[in-house]
Amino acid sequence: MFELSLMCPEDRVESLSDALDALQALSVSVEDADAQTDAEQALFGEPGMPPPKDGWQRSRVVALFQNEAEAQEARALLEVQDFFEGCRVLGVATVPEQDWVRLTQSQFAPVDITPDFWIVPTWHELPAQATRSIRLDPGLAFGTGTHPTTRMCLRWIAANGAPYGASGNPLGRVLDYGCGSGILAIGAAKFGATDVDAVDIDPAAVESTRLNAEANGVALKAGLPDQASGTYQTVLANILATPLKVLAPLLCAHVAAGGHLVLAGILERQADELKEAYAPWLPLEVADTQEGWILMVAAR
Repeated sequence: MFELSLMCPEDRVESLSDALDALQALSVSVEDADAQTDAEQALFGEPGMPPPKDGWQRSRVVALFQNEAEAQEARALLEVQDFFEGCRVLGVATVPEQDWVRLTQSQFAPVDITPDFWIVPTWHELPAQATRSIRLDPGLAFGTGTHPTTRMCLRWIAANGAPYGASGNPLGRVLDYGCGSGILAIGAAKFGATDVDAVDIDPAAVESTRLNAEANGVALKAGLPDQASGTYQTVLANILATPLKVLAPLLCAHVAAGGHLVLAGILERQADELKEAYAPWLPLEVADTQEGWILMVAAR
């Protein structure tokens, strides 16, 4: 396969991407040409909502083609279009043959949540200092332990769960709403929770949670959202701000007296709107922050 790489300003990204799609590109990706430099820009968006911008001030657009002839033809056709003004071709290059499974695996290394609690991909050895760990096979479902929102939730679980070697169940009955890979539900079970419900609207996430729980030797019940019933001492929801606002009455209704609601997937600038959305039921406060994301917690 061959990659056609182009540089374009932000206001040309959409036109260029549409044209590449019409030229039968197998895929089109847009990257910040200034990534990993002082000029790098962060663009945050949410599924189902309009993107904040179509691209970056200097966007690198990469299109994948089946063969070199198709890539060169697309290059020639684009260069004579009016909308190509301000853009330039960076080149056409062969995509090298690789062991894509091994390459993907190399992107996931063990992640330390606390000094002795680690998320470890199944193909890695456990770190010597890991007294507790979650073994995970990153797949289709969200939640590998690398994203700040997941790490903050797991830190909260580690800080509020049963200490290593201790008995008891301080987390109480736990609900992981929007469980993805099941990583938070599994983490809760690892820290003493003995009655854990993990629910998601995506059947693939439910199946992923079941498989990951089995691989980690923990017991939990995974299913669709209607499985959640009654109240819980701990309600976890790592989703995004917009669905969290919609779910406010439902999630708060599941929090037992003396229990905690733990929310993530929220940007720092969204703190006030989440507080306002949950104010009729529970008082949310920022409990942790990392890389522009926050963890919000409320106690009943």
